[in-house]
Amino acid sequence: MKYLIKGDSDCPLMEVSLAQGESITLKSGSMVYMKDVELTGNLNSKEKGFGGLLSAIGRSIVSDESMFITTATGLSAESIVGIAPPIPGKIHRLSVSEYQQYCLNTGSFVCCDQSVSYELRSQSLGKALFGGTGGFFVMETVGSGDIFVSSYGDIMELEVNDENPLVIDNEHVVAWDSSLEYKIEIASGTLGIMSGEGLVNRFSGNGKILIQSRNIHALADALRPYLPTANTPSKN
Repeated sequence: MKYLIKGDSDCPLMEVSLAQGESITLKSGSMVYMKDVELTGNLNSKEKGFGGLLSAIGRSIVSDESMFITTATGLSAESIVGIAPPIPGKIHRLSVSEYQQYCLNTGSFVCCDQSVSYELRSQSLGKALFGGTGGFFVMETVGSGDIFVSSYGDIMELEVNDENPLVIDNEHVVAWDSSLEYKIEIASGTLGIMSGEGLVNRFSGNGKILIQSRNIHALADALRPYLPTANTPSKN
């Protein structure tokens, strides 16, 4: 597939050109516009029948991903589909191969080639209990091709090696090399109350991590005092 990132740097849109019969998989509800493209909705599972339904429901519950996934197929040599993530931020391409796979944080998936997908990989009990996203499972890419992820705010790449382990706030992690080791732990004190920090990921090994410059939950917390509630008196 051929693609072009359009728009400003804060709120980009991804335009994908498809050959006739060529397909991509995209996040449900992310299509903005299309030309000579057929959209089909499917359960977010490789399994068929009732087992596929249960698998899709399970993926939705344990990973916060939609139980549905969309396929866009080109109907002509000039097929185009515009795709946008639900929140403002960057769009980044990850090249996946037999020798390079990634783990994805919840909500980061945008679209991918048909030759690439992501599956749920079980986590240890400790990671599941502490993980704010993913719970008992984490998403891991499978196959060879291109997969696109999005961030809230800017997206940056950090290198980890044996001499340079990194500790990253759990809410700022977008994706990471699946070969990296990681532990989810409390930043400091009792649930990080004294420092104002919560859970962090301690990465070690050799590879790279994609992080986002902003935290969507921090924004929600900042806006909460200004949002109306059931007890807010009416101005009328």
